[in-house]
Amino acid sequence: MIHSIGGRPPAQRPVIHVDAVLDTTADPRISPPPSSRVRLNRISAPDRLNAMAVITPRAVHLTLARAAVQTIADDAGADLLHIKGNAVDPALRSTERPGTDIDVLIRPQDIERFDARLRLLGWTVYSTFVFGSPFGHAQTYQHDVWGYLDVHRHFPGIELHPAAAFDMLWATRSERSFGQVGCAVPSLTAQSLIMLLNCARTPVHEDLVSQWTDASPQHRAEVNRLAIALRAEVALAAATGHLDRARGRRTYALWNVIVNGGTRAQEWRARVWAAPTFRDAILVVLRAPLVNIDVLSHRLGRPPTRSEIVREFFARPLTAVRQFRERQRP
Repeated sequence: MIHSIGGRPPAQRPVIHVDAVLDTTADPRISPPPSSRVRLNRISAPDRLNAMAVITPRAVHLTLARAAVQTIADDAGADLLHIKGNAVDPALRSTERPGTDIDVLIRPQDIERFDARLRLLGWTVYSTFVFGSPFGHAQTYQHDVWGYLDVHRHFPGIELHPAAAFDMLWATRSERSFGQVGCAVPSLTAQSLIMLLNCARTPVHEDLVSQWTDASPQHRAEVNRLAIALRAEVALAAATGHLDRARGRRTYALWNVIVNGGTRAQEWRARVWAAPTFRDAILVVLRAPLVNIDVLSHRLGRPPTRSEIVREFFARPLTAVRQFRERQRP
């Protein structure tokens, strides 16, 4: 399995400032239940100042974080589909797994204005579209209160043009409420497909069993039809253990490296073959020798200096040779 970005720092139990969450003058759409407001109103001002920071359960924190993200999107005029984690319909999972961050799929045309609004409100970029993964699919933001947000401009495995794919998913969307804020989510079939495509990159046994192995023939047929419409058959085959059936497809080599492992050189070669156009393939070739600034920054714990970037650039060929030799060992 390929990890282009080093693991994020271990998640801390979130510390949320009471006024940042429960001040309804900022936006009534993220107000707490009336009972919470009553309890807070009984606390004197000095006592509130002494208890500004409260530890919240992760599930509560993520619910409020989704509400905050959706409020920002509404203000920016951006369309979002909330995916993964606590956005998954309970009917699709036997156990609740709220996740560790917020994932959203954005209408590609809305990325710039949503990005501008996030930065204005204190979100910083943790990893970029360019260096985040072999698919260049997501940009990760970080906020002191809300934690991590992954903004997907497309979902790995869906090969239909991102704008057309979003339109298709948006047309069959439903809505769930998080913190009294309405958030659009994909249809149940689309959620199931997204869970399976995610399994191809990060195997989750429970999801694979519930959404495929133990699923009814009707459910599998519905997922297959949607995968065909979104041109996600190769990734679905990779997730369900039938990747060999996709031999000869443009993205087969890349999914083979992701599922079965490979060297960085093999990954980059597969990324070139997987590029949808000649222009995209050229861009991949030009990007291959570049240093992944995101990874280097996270490894150092600070922005790298020019000399450190140069040193990393010349170390990359040596790393490729070492990986090749390791793969050749019996």
